[in-house]
Amino acid sequence: MRVNSSSQHIADSPESGTLQGERRIGIIYMEESGRGLTHPFFSLILDAFKKEAESRGCEITFLNTGIPGSGMKWSDYCRLSGIDGVCVVCGNFDSQDMKDLASSGLPCVTIDHMYKRVCAVLSDNETGVRELVEYAISKGHRRIAFIHGHNNSIVTRARISQFRNTMSVHSLPVPPEYIQDGKYDDIKLTRKLVTNLLTLPERPTFILLPDDISYLGAQDAARECSLSIPGDISFAGYDGIPLTQALTPKLTTIRQDTDQIGRLAATRIIDLIDHPSTATRMPAILPVRFMEGGTVGTV
Repeated sequence: MRVNSSSQHIADSPESGTLQGERRIGIIYMEESGRGLTHPFFSLILDAFKKEAESRGCEITFLNTGIPGSGMKWSDYCRLSGIDGVCVVCGNFDSQDMKDLASSGLPCVTIDHMYKRVCAVLSDNETGVRELVEYAISKGHRRIAFIHGHNNSIVTRARISQFRNTMSVHSLPVPPEYIQDGKYDDIKLTRKLVTNLLTLPERPTFILLPDDISYLGAQDAARECSLSIPGDISFAGYDGIPLTQALTPKLTTIRQDTDQIGRLAATRIIDLIDHPSTATRMPAILPVRFMEGGTVGTV
């Protein structure tokens, strides 16, 4: 029978020293694009989380994502598996399975989503979107469109709200067709949506994309419409992943600090396991950094 290692020290022989009891942290990672652990954004968060957690004597376990819908709750599955706490890096946060986990009392940290009384780590999305839109405005753009990610995401809702607010502050109109429902990391869908925007009678001059990966689809759409970047059409992404910074021209974007996100998530879940009565459950909202590239021209 396994003893909860978060409150146990295991005495070893004098030759090998004394080892602190190992905590087991479960990772829920339900990434929809199909890239899995090769995802250029989440892989960086996972790597930072792993390094921090393992440096503090923790064992990392990826949980079987086939459990939801099987009749067994995540919290029961974790307890039966000897999991001390869970970090939800990516998942269907609106599902009942995930909501049950969040309210189960099991130490839990979420990334890019907030539940009541659950610790969350996320970036300052409002500041990021505002900086991108205001940069485009400073370059003379007035017809500004936004292709956003999943509507059911708290990140998406925050970005859409900030986009509308920033445009309103500058007294700029937002035609309904200038806000397009997209998906994160979906190159094919982004190509289609950008093409739709570029073939409007009054097309936008600047398009804010849901993420950096989507820029690859936007590039294709602009090329198919015989438009140059940034001479005829401007784009900005979101995330600041190394891939799109290697392109020519570099993508103008917002960099999320994946290293800090991962490390802080690991620190928070360990604190919740070790000190459940005093550990903070307040969300941590991390600063972002504007990265000027060459994909936004002057109008």
